[in-house]
Amino acid sequence: MDFESVFADVARVIEGIGVVIMAIGLAVVLIRYAYDVLRKGGGSYEQLRVNLGRVILLGLEILIVGDIIRTIIVDTSLETVLILALIVAIRTVLSFALEVEISGAWPWQQRRTE
Repeated sequence: MDFESVFADVARVIEGIGVVIMAIGLAVVLIRYAYDVLRKGGGSYEQLRVNLGRVILLGLEILIVGDIIRTIIVDTSLETVLILALIVAIRTVLSFALEVEISGAWPWQQRRTE
């Protein structure tokens, strides 16, 4: 095995971990919400959204790491760098939007206290 194929496999594993985190996180969040509905007589929809947003943010950040490794080490061409830049830009916008949904404020503002 050469250097590039090893890191191609590493990037695939990291991306797989990101997907697994999102899938397992979704299951855990939904099970927790169902438990709250059944035991407490009602679950908080807002808490469900916050927890799901956190799971998605974590998964997106890990997927970005895999994309960066693949682009920098495995397939370094102008086209792949531009594709990576577009993917990172889209995921960054998604991350900001999710952060605003979770905290109720922009990341650089003081968090809202409830």
